[in-house]
Amino acid sequence: MTDVLLAVGTQKGLFLGRRRGRDWQFTGPHFPMQAVYSVGIDTRGPRPRLLVGADSSHWGPSVFHSDDLGETWQEPARPAVRFPEDTGTSLERVWQLHPAGPAAPGVVYAGTQPGALFRSEDGGETFSLVRSLWEHPQRPQWEAGFGGQAVHTVVTHPADAEQVTVAVSTGGVYRSQDGGRSWSPSNQGVQATFLPPGRRFPEFGQCVHKIAQDAADPDRLYLQNHGGVYRSDDAGARWSDIGGNLPADFGFAVAAHKARGGVAYVFPLSADAHRMPPEYRCRVFRTEDAGGSWTPLSDGLPDAPSYGVVLRDAMCTDDAEPGGVYFGNRNGEVYASSDQGDSWQLAAAHLPDVLCVRAAEV
Repeated sequence: MTDVLLAVGTQKGLFLGRRRGRDWQFTGPHFPMQAVYSVGIDTRGPRPRLLVGADSSHWGPSVFHSDDLGETWQEPARPAVRFPEDTGTSLERVWQLHPAGPAAPGVVYAGTQPGALFRSEDGGETFSLVRSLWEHPQRPQWEAGFGGQAVHTVVTHPADAEQVTVAVSTGGVYRSQDGGRSWSPSNQGVQATFLPPGRRFPEFGQCVHKIAQDAADPDRLYLQNHGGVYRSDDAGARWSDIGGNLPADFGFAVAAHKARGGVAYVFPLSADAHRMPPEYRCRVFRTEDAGGSWTPLSDGLPDAPSYGVVLRDAMCTDDAEPGGVYFGNRNGEVYASSDQGDSWQLAAAHLPDVLCVRAAEV
């Protein structure tokens, strides 16, 4: 059976799961009492490298890495991610650790709070600030979302290292077509529902929650917004609404199948003050036609009432066959599907709040 590693970052440490038959076995917590908001699994080299962004209330944020699937961890003597002194800024949190595609071996991006992008060329051991984004004239106007003001999503083109897209809360989508030397806002068609009528389609300032990249067409992107689910077919230049038959268009997470084009997943939440699953029903919605239609998936998920909220990085897919899907919620439950979401099982329960999940064949 395919050996899949499932990494679950929680409010109080990291848990690592391996599937044994139909059951999941977890180790942890690694980094106990540290909030783990970001995990990256880099499978480009001869052996997988795990990257973890952990927050210690005493020592502050740091990036750790492991080359033996979590048996041991290394932390650089100097902070891997830190703001240069001339910025007058200090790191609050690492929200994203993204190994770039095959076109950029060794490159890992880190998205941070406050909103900035860092780049590593040594597999995530040291990072440098991408000043072109930090010094963008629109950056001082980015606001803080409810979870803070951060670069929380990084998407890279698998065949073109020059194409990099980021999502900022709440600055919107920015993309670079020259390897990060320059950046442009890329939000045409994305609505900022919290603004007054007549001002809801600004150049920037949207509260984008997450972006996922299509498997068959890297220029096709899926976007879960603060109100609205969108698709772009031109690498983010223009966006169109695809949330038509969803029970709610609010949510935090979106993920795409790693091998099947046109297949993506969302976990809708009601847009009212509750921000819980519509009708209190735990359901993942899948599209198989790039957002033309959506199908609810609930076989094996808990019956109503269900109140678990899935955060922006708490849903993912793996690269195994036929395709695994995973999500965790703030109730400390993690659900896994090995058949593209057709059926689910409870992989872990009673964990601290789940902040992020990542999975890969190892």
